[in-house]
Amino acid sequence: MTEAQRRPLVIGSGIAGLYVALRCHELGLRPTIVTKARLEESNTRYAQGGIAAAIGPGDSPRQHLADTIRAGDELVDRAAARVLTAEAPARVADLVRYGVPFDTTEGHIALGREAAHSRSRILHAGGDATGLQIEETLKRLVLAAGIETRERTILRALRPGSRDGPVAVLSRDDGKDVEYSTAAPVVLATGGAGSLYRHSSNPSIATGEGVAIAFRAGAQLTDMEFIQFHPTAFYREGAPRFLITEAIRGEGAVLRNEAGDRFMVKVHRDAELAPRDIVARAIDREIVRSAHPCVYLDATALSRDLLYARFPSVCHFLASYGLDPSRDQIPVVPVAHYMIGGVSTDLEGRSSLSGLYAAGEVASTGVHGANRLAGNSLLEGLVFGERVARQLLHPAAGGPKAPGRPIDVTLPPGTLRPEEAVDIELVRSTLWDDVGIVRSAEGLSAAAETFERLTRVGLGARADALPGPVSNAAVTALLIARSALARTESRGAHYRTDWPERRAQWRLHIGLRLRSGPTRAR
Repeated sequence: MTEAQRRPLVIGSGIAGLYVALRCHELGLRPTIVTKARLEESNTRYAQGGIAAAIGPGDSPRQHLADTIRAGDELVDRAAARVLTAEAPARVADLVRYGVPFDTTEGHIALGREAAHSRSRILHAGGDATGLQIEETLKRLVLAAGIETRERTILRALRPGSRDGPVAVLSRDDGKDVEYSTAAPVVLATGGAGSLYRHSSNPSIATGEGVAIAFRAGAQLTDMEFIQFHPTAFYREGAPRFLITEAIRGEGAVLRNEAGDRFMVKVHRDAELAPRDIVARAIDREIVRSAHPCVYLDATALSRDLLYARFPSVCHFLASYGLDPSRDQIPVVPVAHYMIGGVSTDLEGRSSLSGLYAAGEVASTGVHGANRLAGNSLLEGLVFGERVARQLLHPAAGGPKAPGRPIDVTLPPGTLRPEEAVDIELVRSTLWDDVGIVRSAEGLSAAAETFERLTRVGLGARADALPGPVSNAAVTALLIARSALARTESRGAHYRTDWPERRAQWRLHIGLRLRSGPTRAR
């Protein structure tokens, strides 16, 4: 192993990035974490629901696997899901070893139930503050270990390097002081792209830049059409779309329309605990049908003591708007929540580019299929983060499988002048309106045309110019739209009004490749 290989660059500081860095350090490597905001600012911090693992009595990884496959609507990669569910107990044990304060009942870890799970297997910490507790624990350990961290630093591009890995082009968060790293392994742990949608549960930093940068460098992407929408975020005009965890539904809360009817019992046998895509679309239909801006989550049958003990963050947020969930119904709407697709990887986190790895939400292993099972996202960052760390210690050749349906995408050259730059809000509104919960060929085509135009923003005429944030956001949005336009069926989180049924010939993964090849160094 060369000295460069011993110094991997980890981009991102959510559960995947922090865990990869921590494990690399424990294995004797010298990682550096690069994050574009503060070390603790990530999607992980806002994850309320918890982490899934088959550790309870009567449960097993085999049952967890079956639930994952069923939720994924016939598109889950079974090998990846088998790894995820089989290794889940060991990775949870790692978190316990690290000191994550999981909630307990009579001396045993408490387990809750969420949508599409056949057993209670969701671990929580601090009630509905699981992500925060994990993030703070891992952050504390990273700092205590003396792992080098670079906050407010942005990955701008990846350039061809050597057999040790690519060259990372970095800058301050204001775009100044551009620097080129030494060629070394790069681990993308940059999270998702939820905040590219007008209404989202994600923090503002979740803009999908890791996907766009990897694609520009020539990496293969997979499953970009599948964006999961969380069914229940708080609704009030002018208020933030605060996530109302589905664990409340797991405790018995129900959904009602403006007339007070419990509509989910007519939609699915599991009613409020149906897979997220089904619940989100059902809520969307009720909103459109009634012209009422929201539906209501009714938890009034649950005791106030249980609600405030089990969901303190939600209850305190609602109290700031004068609501008590034990007495008042909660107005809710669906929001963009999770990017299922991303940079294609194999089971060791290796991308199609030598020396480039990906873990967590930015990666696409196929483990979620067409619709992610609740509780599997934090778990994915741990399970595949462990595999990435071990692969970095003992690097070997490998990479993702070829997709069933490859699509070549050409990015137009940058020709627009800087003063013609378009605000990010155009990307966000176009994605929400035309590439949202319900889609059609007409809307997807119009969105793709808009995004193709925006990919040129801020590049200038020089082919070697570094893309700006709007350009990268437009690239990620374009890839989502192009994949959604190509999949002429409805499956999981992808629903088209012009192709409303699932089609057997689309039981495959769509891969995206850069037609013009990777951007070359200056």
